Amino acid sequence: MNPLKISQELIRCPSVTPRNEGALEIVSKYLEQLGFTCERHDFEGIVNLYAFLGEGSPHLCFAGHTDVVPLGEETLWTHDPFDGVVSDGKLWGRGAADMKCAVACFISAISQFLEINPMKGRLSLLITGDEEKDAVHGTQRVLPILAERGDVPDLCLIGEPTSLNQVGDTLKIGRRGSVVGTLTCYGAQGHIAYPQNTDNPIPRLLETLRELYEHAFDQGNDQFEPTRLEVTSIDVGNKASNIIPQKATAKFGIRFNVMQTGEKICEVIRKICNHSAGQHELDLTIHGEAFYTNNPDWILKIKQAVQTVTGATPDVNTTGGATDGRFIISHCPVIECGMREETMHQIDEHVGLEDLDVLTKLYLSILNSFYLSDQSRSAREES
Repeated sequence: MNPLKISQELIRCPSVTPRNEGALEIVSKYLEQLGFTCERHDFEGIVNLYAFLGEGSPHLCFAGHTDVVPLGEETLWTHDPFDGVVSDGKLWGRGAADMKCAVACFISAISQFLEINPMKGRLSLLITGDEEKDAVHGTQRVLPILAERGDVPDLCLIGEPTSLNQVGDTLKIGRRGSVVGTLTCYGAQGHIAYPQNTDNPIPRLLETLRELYEHAFDQGNDQFEPTRLEVTSIDVGNKASNIIPQKATAKFGIRFNVMQTGEKICEVIRKICNHSAGQHELDLTIHGEAFYTNNPDWILKIKQAVQTVTGATPDVNTTGGATDGRFIISHCPVIECGMREETMHQIDEHVGLEDLDVLTKLYLSILNSFYLSDQSRSAREES
């Protein structure tokens, strides 16, 4: 099975989150040809796929998603984002890097593996259409169903983009948690020439943001960088330059490490806002906790499988955005390996054709290492 052909078919599905647009039907088509049983688990209009082959242990699960982020300014794209055009040695389209090509590469690697090896153990794929937006009715809804029937993998390999300069140069063994917030400070509207008759909420909003920026949540540790807050929007909705607004709103996000929890972060934010924001409204959402895979045996095993293909030992870190690994980690260890991160979510998203070949080889090497090595048993016993 050709990873380029599968990638193009997937890219041509305009599956802007949370729409499916036939993407998971394409995944099912190829997996059923390989003998997989494919189950649909749909919730609130969100399409999810769980596919499995074989029984027992070892059990490797490949997790990912086929939904993609919005296009941005479509007129700026060099090629139609849903055409899957091949040009200049690259495959262009929304979702190429994040992460339709990784799904295609894993399917291709499975087909090559099964051509010469009988399936001993269980191999599964958990692919969702709800990762890029709310992630409420996707992976975290399917996992309890699998856990209830005892269908828990020994290891989950997630195909999110992880690589920097070359495919396979970086693995992720954890990710930071995420809290997003909206703070609205209220005051009294009035004429700018008569501030004594008004209550300007902007200074209170800015002071509160300053305190939030300056608060040292932690200093990080050997696995994670320090927890950090970033403001993403400030707006007063003011259509005139001579009016003091009645309210001012800021949006912000915090990426935090395993030294924190989402609730601890929220407690700090509430305390600072209560101190400085005056009359205000605060909305906080925890999008996921930080997680870390502390399993040296599995990490070494995947590193060695990658090194067999690339000739270099991959770096291992926890940088980057949130993934569905934050849900999966409570069931089994999680390691992430995928395409280069460079163009993900950007206009003119693309991957190199050689990267498709390399990632397929990496996944095949991981399958060989997982299912053909006697060391798999010791690694599982340590997980």
